[in-house]
Amino acid sequence: MQVREILAIKGTVLYTIAPDKTLGEAVTVMSDLDVGSLVCFEGGRMVGMLTFREVLKSVHANGAQWESAPVAKVMVRDPVVANPDMEVFELRRLMVDQHMRYLPVMDGTVLMGVISFHDVAKAVLEEQSFENRMLKAYIRDWPEGDQAEGSQPS
Repeated sequence: MQVREILAIKGTVLYTIAPDKTLGEAVTVMSDLDVGSLVCFEGGRMVGMLTFREVLKSVHANGAQWESAPVAKVMVRDPVVANPDMEVFELRRLMVDQHMRYLPVMDGTVLMGVISFHDVAKAVLEEQSFENRMLKAYIRDWPEGDQAEGSQPS
């Protein structure tokens, strides 16, 4: 399974924010949309990624003033990205190695979507469930006269 297939299942809705917005505004958007990340866009291109991890780091570092911090100050600049042709096992390894729960998917300079670790787990589970059903159907429909070679009747 490729990353593009996960995006096709998940959908390609993008949640974005400008880097000059405040962290308070970003948290409101994340909370209202029930998402854990926002892609930071400036001048029509991705310049960063904001996740709840960066928000919590800012809360810890800035105390009561965390809400007024600009997104640009806390976002991950030039985040690691996935390629739509990447296989899921490569994607999982990248996300684990880079300690990333959210990964933008870029096709050249075009942002195709964001994949979360949850999206990956769901896609793998659905793929395994499909394979399991197919194997069970294959076994169930196995002709009775076609016993494995070398087996003895009881």
